[in-house]
Amino acid sequence: MNMSEPNITVYGAPWCPDCKRAKQFLGDQRVPYIWVDIDEDEEGRRRVQEVNDGKQIIPTIVFEDGSLLVEPTNAELAAKLGIQAQAKRSYYDLIVIGGGPAGLSTALYAAREGIETLIIERSAVGGQAGVTERIDNYLGFSEGIEGAELANQMRLHAERFGAEILPAQSVTGLSAMGDYRLITTESGDEYCSRAVLLAVGTRYRRLNVPGEEDFIGAGVHFCATCDGPFYKGQDMLVVGGGNSGVEEGLFLTKFANKVTVLERGERLGASQVLQETAAGNPKMEIRTSTVVEEFLGDGRLSGVIIKDLKTGQTEEMHPGGVFVFIGLDPNTAFLKDAVDLDKWGFIKTFDNMQTSLQGVFASGDSRAGSTKQVASAVGEGAAAALMIRQYLEKFEGNRGYRGD
Repeated sequence: MNMSEPNITVYGAPWCPDCKRAKQFLGDQRVPYIWVDIDEDEEGRRRVQEVNDGKQIIPTIVFEDGSLLVEPTNAELAAKLGIQAQAKRSYYDLIVIGGGPAGLSTALYAAREGIETLIIERSAVGGQAGVTERIDNYLGFSEGIEGAELANQMRLHAERFGAEILPAQSVTGLSAMGDYRLITTESGDEYCSRAVLLAVGTRYRRLNVPGEEDFIGAGVHFCATCDGPFYKGQDMLVVGGGNSGVEEGLFLTKFANKVTVLERGERLGASQVLQETAAGNPKMEIRTSTVVEEFLGDGRLSGVIIKDLKTGQTEEMHPGGVFVFIGLDPNTAFLKDAVDLDKWGFIKTFDNMQTSLQGVFASGDSRAGSTKQVASAVGEGAAAALMIRQYLEKFEGNRGYRGD
């Protein structure tokens, strides 16, 4: 690839977390590109809609040969660019799977004690915290901090103590060979360690109703920060009345004419403070005992059929966009034959944060019983590092663990 002149065009917007992630990845790989802000460039906006069948999806990345990637993962970008992502070595004292706050915290504490540590992250370092517009409840940042900036500072902190980060690689397998733990990645590479920390995070849950899959990115969304600005001045619908749903709904009132929150239960599950804030916002309407039955449209969302669970009556709404926040599913499918999971797929751990497989620990959102907060994820990561340090002591003096 000729690195002197940009031959890649990234269409996006400054408020789009996935755009920031893609730009960060290209920058880290020293790949030049042209940036087009579709909020400011009408021709760029038309180009995005043209190549996405009328959908306004970003980032849309166009390459020199005319091919394109839409909302690509880092792994997809790496494959397109011919970047072979491999770690520096095949053996480490500790392998951390997942580069969110929990994984980065464990890596920082471990690396600081001389434990050779590799972090494998399939997407963007920082996890969901990294794509959150603003975090206001993380101790030490009295005015709040952008999620992307907090994630970047966490990454730099871990790297400062020598933790190595392998980006754009999904882990596909975990197994044991005596006292060693073997990790296989999607590229077919295998890495060995004495200990493993599982901090694989979660993903947004789907409604699984007719039309949902058809209109994802074309009216149905799972990230208010990413897609809310597309619907300035329009009515929006939020599905889910827990903390996440109400928080995202309040965020959407910055852009929306009106935000309606649907909750299938008889009352909201959000905290009392959030409920009071929502009740005092003139742009928000709360409808309980109500569910989505179907999404309607032809290429793009045009209507939503909702149902009142008490009366059984249905009606059709016409929001500009729908945002679904009904919970999280853990990214643990590849672990089902390796460690014990609960009925929801979250990782079971003992008091020492170790899983059913000796030498394999877990922390963060994917661990059963976790609180799904950045602060607690960081705390769990630190606690797991201390447990891992104690576990590795029995190998002191053996290959790979220095114990200094």
